[in-house]
Amino acid sequence: MKSFFMRLVRLIWGLFLYALGIALTLNAQIGYAPWDTFHVGIAKTVGISIGTASITVGLIIIVVTLLLKEKIGLGSLLNMLLIGLFLDLILGLNILPIANHVLVGVVMLTIGLFVISLGSYFYIGSAFGAGPRDSLMVVLTRKTGLPIGLCRGIIELAALLCGWKLGGMVGIGTALSALLIGFCVQFTFRLLKFDATQVQHQTLADTYRSLFGSPEHRAETTKESKI
Repeated sequence: MKSFFMRLVRLIWGLFLYALGIALTLNAQIGYAPWDTFHVGIAKTVGISIGTASITVGLIIIVVTLLLKEKIGLGSLLNMLLIGLFLDLILGLNILPIANHVLVGVVMLTIGLFVISLGSYFYIGSAFGAGPRDSLMVVLTRKTGLPIGLCRGIIELAALLCGWKLGGMVGIGTALSALLIGFCVQFTFRLLKFDATQVQHQTLADTYRSLFGSPEHRAETTKESKI
């Protein structure tokens, strides 16, 4: 039980950092990442907050992935809910500066991407499952047989185009996000000596068994989820 709650704290902290990183990239004001462009576009069109748009999109994706027989974990659900809530909270408090110059924006965007990478380290390391958008990527790869990188690119491009059409900001920051996020994640993970491929994620069923199953099931599930 102690291990479970420590992992849960790690998950929530990682999701908060992820939301903080997104807020920094938004306030950079030089163009949004593809999914953020989509969320902002929906928020402007429907008249809701960015966080609510993020939660709504995440919920729809989770429903689609479940219908397509993809397993999800506790982390998938909390990712869907908490990033949006944390994002609205951070933006609502107005605690972050808003860039008024392109160079300042580039610095803020870069810092934001590293914060997102650090959040990913905590979030992925909790071993509670992939986020909704990553699950969608896996589903598309499994259903089409296309390379996972191509599937990720198709999804990101679709989100970007839809978001742009709905009024989301596309600019130099959009290109920088696409180019730098891989480097930021790789650098952060190497610095922290973290190998994401070694993490054995729990499904919702695994988490339930670890909490309420027999002692043997709990021990086995806890062992499998360790990094």
